[in-house]
Amino acid sequence: MNDLQRLSVDAVRVLSMDAVEKAQSGHPGTPMALAPVGYVLYHRHLKHNPKDPDWLDRDRFVLSCGHASMLLYSLLHLSGYEISEEDIKNFRQWGSPTAGHPEYGHAPGIETTTGPLGQGVAMSVGMALAERWLAAHFNRPSHGIVDHFTYALCSDGDVMEGISHEAAEFAGHQKLGKLIWIFDDNRISIDGSTTLSTSVDHAKRFEAYGWQVLRVEDGNDLDAIDAAITAAKRETARPTFIVLRTTIAWGSPGKANTSAAHGAPLGAKEIEATKKAIGYPSLEPFYVDAAARKHWSECVDKGAGLERAWHQKFATYQDEHPELAAEYLRMMAGDLPDNWDAGVPDLSAPKSADATRNWSGKIIQGIAAHVPNLVGGSADLAGSNKTDIDGAADLFAATPGGRNVRFGIREHAMGAIMNGMLLHGGVRAFGGTFLIFSDYMRPAIRLAALMGQPPVYVFTHDSIGLGEDGPTHQPIEQLASLRAIPNLLDLRPCDSAETEIAWRVAMERTDGPTFLALSRQKVPLLDRSGPLASAEGLRRGGYVLAEASGGRPAVIILASGTEVSLALAARDRLEAEGTATRVVSLPSWHLFSHQDAAYREEVLPASVTARVSIEAGSTFGWERWIGMRGSAIGLDRFGASAPAEVLYERLGVTAERVVAEASRLVR
Repeated sequence: MNDLQRLSVDAVRVLSMDAVEKAQSGHPGTPMALAPVGYVLYHRHLKHNPKDPDWLDRDRFVLSCGHASMLLYSLLHLSGYEISEEDIKNFRQWGSPTAGHPEYGHAPGIETTTGPLGQGVAMSVGMALAERWLAAHFNRPSHGIVDHFTYALCSDGDVMEGISHEAAEFAGHQKLGKLIWIFDDNRISIDGSTTLSTSVDHAKRFEAYGWQVLRVEDGNDLDAIDAAITAAKRETARPTFIVLRTTIAWGSPGKANTSAAHGAPLGAKEIEATKKAIGYPSLEPFYVDAAARKHWSECVDKGAGLERAWHQKFATYQDEHPELAAEYLRMMAGDLPDNWDAGVPDLSAPKSADATRNWSGKIIQGIAAHVPNLVGGSADLAGSNKTDIDGAADLFAATPGGRNVRFGIREHAMGAIMNGMLLHGGVRAFGGTFLIFSDYMRPAIRLAALMGQPPVYVFTHDSIGLGEDGPTHQPIEQLASLRAIPNLLDLRPCDSAETEIAWRVAMERTDGPTFLALSRQKVPLLDRSGPLASAEGLRRGGYVLAEASGGRPAVIILASGTEVSLALAARDRLEAEGTATRVVSLPSWHLFSHQDAAYREEVLPASVTARVSIEAGSTFGWERWIGMRGSAIGLDRFGASAPAEVLYERLGVTAERVVAEASRLVR
């Protein structure tokens, strides 16, 4: 390492320790240790243009160990991205783009939100998968318009988390040769040495997963790091895991190689001692040598040249393949084709009863026929979730343009991989499992909502209606729990017509995730040709499905999904007894809560306090819609193993109970 390189690397260390010190909060040790590999990546390998962070064919870089965020912010600032020195000084402050952990959309050059350990590496798998899919779809001889790598820096914590096992095994099986993980092997965690909690040989583990494993014994050896990354890029049949031996808080006389440097400021005296120990030219906070700044600025010219060459290549591609080029740009923009729903079947008046999961499966076929970048699958439940795209190949290394993804029994990784695919751009990702197993992927769902990414989750077997599999498989609290996640769109359709509209809503959404809660059991047909309202009402989250006689209800029954038919049956009996009863279908709390107050009052007038809700799940939260005087019929206990019809009867989720509660309320 020559003097200029040392100054450039140390600038990353100094900015990181100074920013943490000024904020009196953060993680200085890991950025100090990883400054050399960050330098090598951004200077020698990463294909990126700091002045155009969204260049379509850039390499993707994920800082999976998001607590080391000052490493990323320092690299972005020094290499020319729009992160100012003031932003660095305002680390972890209100309104600053330099948040405690990298936040997608807060600053240019941040490819994904990270912090929950393991999520970043799993999302990087999705990015690499999307890159390969797009390359298979669009590249032509002499026209490699999609050709980039995905890098992830990961920590001991990342590879301890279970999701990393799921994602790494999937990546090895998929032979994602353009995926490179660099493992910060510093052997220190918050509580002390990693030997307190693990003794695994990570190299052997990744070899078993089918990865190429390389080692760099000195985290400060720029040439060795460079050689390892070069070797990783040459390997096309396997992803690569580089074990990089580092020293946390390298350069700190008193805190290097200790857990004290992990999650707390070094302290002013220790920072001064560190700068002296590494021979830094100034003790002034946030000082960067002019020569180092000039050296870092070379990234701008280099990146502009790389992008310019790509645009020239793409212009030739457009001339020779204009339709493909237009399709590529449309997909990368996230736009749907003009005729995207031309194949969606009209399910407003089906001829026979069926489960909503089966209607969903038919709709997926219709969408896939005209949305060629709809790619997805399920967690080994394709036959149950009805997620296979008929006639499409499975997505494997040998068939990289396939559309059916075999995620395996890896719900958590599935959720994160979908996030990565969407963050990369170019594909519309969906994934299925039973609603009960949404618990396994909840952290990835939460990140999708936080980042405003639009995966579609196909959650079938959505209630005790799945029957004999019993309480381990019967979701009770899942609907309430998922509805609590901000920006997650819930859709629990009651029949074929609502299922059709639900899928339309899901496909049209671009600013957050959506889940469809779908039944295993058949739902009764609803005749919407008469007085029942159109399923288009689903777009507003809740609507009057069946009006009370005279239009002035004495009681309102609210329901979602399969229980809507029970609400309608109860209404028939109540009306026959002379009780004017309105039925409101409420398939989406999210959508309904975002309607204006006038519409919500129209559907649920405040003057009608006699309200009954019915849903085969937890009653938690229903007071929001029925008020404190209303009655919520549901399940605040676990289910049981029995046929669905027996469970509904034994557990009291019945039309008879609705009638009894409604009658009590209107007395």
